[in-house]
Amino acid sequence: MGKESLLLQPLKAGNLTLKNRIMFPPLTTGYEERDGSIGERSLHFYERLAKGGAAYVVIGDVAPVRTASPTPKLFDDQQIPVFKKLADAMHAYDCKVALQIFHPEYDVPSVGRLIMASRNAAMEAEKAKAQGDMETFGAKMQEAGRLGKESYAKIHYDMQHFVSEASVEQLEEIKKSIADASRRAMEAGIDAIEIHGDRLLGSLCSTLLNHRVDNYGGTFENRIRYALEVVSAIKEAAPTLMIEYKLPIITINEDGSSRGKGGLYEAEGVEFAKKLEEAGVDMIQVAQANHTGNMGDTIPPMGTVPYNWTLPIAKKVKEAVSIPVATVGRVLTVENGEEILANGDADVIAYGRSLLCDPDIALKIEKDEPIRECLNCNKGCVDAIQSRRYISCVLNAENGDETTIYIKPAEEKKHVVIVGAGIAGLEAARVAAIRGYKVDIYEKEERVGGQIHLAAVPPRKDEILRSVEYYEKILADKGVTIHLNTECTKDIMNAADVVIVAVGSHDVTLPIKGADSENILSSWDVLAGKAEVNGHCAIIGGGLVGTETAEYVLEKGCNVSIIEMTDKIANGESSTILPSIMANFAKHDVKQYVNTKVNSIENDGKTILATDTKEEKDITIDCDMIIMAVGSKKNTIDVEGVSVPVYYIGDCAGERTANIAEAIRTGYKVANEI
Repeated sequence: MGKESLLLQPLKAGNLTLKNRIMFPPLTTGYEERDGSIGERSLHFYERLAKGGAAYVVIGDVAPVRTASPTPKLFDDQQIPVFKKLADAMHAYDCKVALQIFHPEYDVPSVGRLIMASRNAAMEAEKAKAQGDMETFGAKMQEAGRLGKESYAKIHYDMQHFVSEASVEQLEEIKKSIADASRRAMEAGIDAIEIHGDRLLGSLCSTLLNHRVDNYGGTFENRIRYALEVVSAIKEAAPTLMIEYKLPIITINEDGSSRGKGGLYEAEGVEFAKKLEEAGVDMIQVAQANHTGNMGDTIPPMGTVPYNWTLPIAKKVKEAVSIPVATVGRVLTVENGEEILANGDADVIAYGRSLLCDPDIALKIEKDEPIRECLNCNKGCVDAIQSRRYISCVLNAENGDETTIYIKPAEEKKHVVIVGAGIAGLEAARVAAIRGYKVDIYEKEERVGGQIHLAAVPPRKDEILRSVEYYEKILADKGVTIHLNTECTKDIMNAADVVIVAVGSHDVTLPIKGADSENILSSWDVLAGKAEVNGHCAIIGGGLVGTETAEYVLEKGCNVSIIEMTDKIANGESSTILPSIMANFAKHDVKQYVNTKVNSIENDGKTILATDTKEEKDITIDCDMIIMAVGSKKNTIDVEGVSVPVYYIGDCAGERTANIAEAIRTGYKVANEI
């Protein structure tokens, strides 16, 4: 596509000219400092996106008030310089930056007072303890605990009810705080404000959440009134800023239920878009409405919704307005974006998770280089948001550490031999080749990718193969030689300067009586298509592999029981995909034996004798066949007599085998340091 790509063409939005159509939509990163300021980690993460060629980057969830939420904040003039530093850094790459201003759906001042009172009580308790007054210490600690619980209970309560209970005076204060934050953004040199049309504003617009009976409730005109007032307040306070509105749409699931609550249904959403344009909004981003309790509803994991799933609504909005429209939601590839622009269905493509995975999308389009495509697994990004951890991508070892982790050019020429073409070996080859080394990979199987091919077999998981497809492209582009169906001999190793061992792992079985029965299958063999299944399958091991194997054999028409030693199955699975798994298991009446230890296998592999460790009772499980999914153990390789340095990565690097993120990071680290 090169420079003629539609994604690389400029676009006018309000008083801004975007150099291309690639947008990074708002994502909560967790990179901000504890006080909500833009520190070095956050600054360099966004700067990296600008350096990669993105034209428009939105900083997510910027609070205009002092809150307990771990997001960026702009509630005081003293915070202006840090945002100016951010704006200056982005502008150095001709990247426009917006702040997504939002207000939580709870009474922030009241919650703040409770939290401060709890902290003060705790401090008084410590003073009393230091003075030996244990009676006061105990009383104050009880008070601190009570106030803390009240604060979090109020957040939970207000999340559901504040929308309807907030007074007109409170709404006025909130509107003023949003306007003041916008003015500070303008003074900091920020280019635009994205109004968070979900959250409080979307809740007020929503027929599902807004139960007010005043001028802000009831009719369509009343429900959208406050949002339009906020637009007006921002325009007055920050007249030079471009205004974008995130327009949340409540969509309809296959079963007819509503997906999302804090927004508008499609017909009202299109009408509201017209009102927004009339009010002076310069760009609209059409997005899925939130407030469902599961972030998978707004940021869907692989295989749960179609690609470009919100595009049909974005298209209707674009037909109704003359201002630019951005689309977001599993617009996965450059080809997807090109088609959307060519058809005139949207003007801007928001690549969220995709830019986490590969921040250089724009530069690579121009140079016709392979792009590392997001898997939509949600494990490094969305799960991190929900658990308040740093956001990252399982395929990108650099997220959040851009100042310290980057590929370093080689100081001298080396020949690197990599043993094994699983995901860790492939990443090591990529990094070593980019550094300037000559790289040869030796793989004893007939294809690269290793266990990724097993991981891609269960329902909804085939998208994970994009990781292997990327390496096949990029390694060919970088001149890496891959030797398939070839054992790496010691002579080959000794002819190199460095050897990186990435020989992976193998599955294991339980060391119990009866485990050697011919009627017992390996989950790896089942997923690889090497073993046929039928009847009632009892799967020993309810981790990720066991859970995914269960879904796979359900598709084969089998009945399934899962036996797991811990208190839950699918531990480590993305919280966004768990509801789909559990719904599937409920539909097919999958029996789950948790807190269950398998003692022995009898009856030629058709009976499991186990113990419920919680209830302290024995269990007998009869079945037609047993599938082992109890883990894996690293493979070893004989390197005695190898005289060059040898390094280990991936599954074979430690006592515990690696997940995909760990495999990528060990491969990257070793290849970047040799």
